[in-house]
Amino acid sequence: MRGASGSGARADQGLGAALAAEHAAVYAYGVLGARTTGRLRVAMTTAYNAHRAHRDRLRTMVIAAGGTPAEPKAVYELPVTPSSPAQAVELAVLVERGVTGAYLELAASADTTLREMAALVMQECTTRSYSLRPEIEAFPGMPPRTAPEPTATPTATTSQ
Repeated sequence: MRGASGSGARADQGLGAALAAEHAAVYAYGVLGARTTGRLRVAMTTAYNAHRAHRDRLRTMVIAAGGTPAEPKAVYELPVTPSSPAQAVELAVLVERGVTGAYLELAASADTTLREMAALVMQECTTRSYSLRPEIEAFPGMPPRTAPEPTATPTATTSQ
């Protein structure tokens, strides 16, 4: 996972950020699975299992790179406490967007294996989010735009 100068450190940081996001996702989907029923619970359990698999893969990658993987927190503060199906979907969408954002740094890695893995996980998260709420950000995982987009203003030209 080491590439051009400095890219190894960035990859290590990216792995750490992605691992932290996966730990949080596993926690959140554990809560979601306990608070949902029917098809929604099936979707939450499927997501829980996917995030566990990604978490385990990232832990293995960190160890293989000679690092020590961060352990999960005992408790995570959830932005939404789901007490209805709509709130469960809201939390799941937020989780998927957060995980997608955490993989962005890996998607820019010089290591093609990391880049491919990150792109596939981001695609999976975006697809899962879309299946729960069919709307999509301009570029999933990117922070929302805070500055207005520049507008082109016509300039007057004179020809003589």
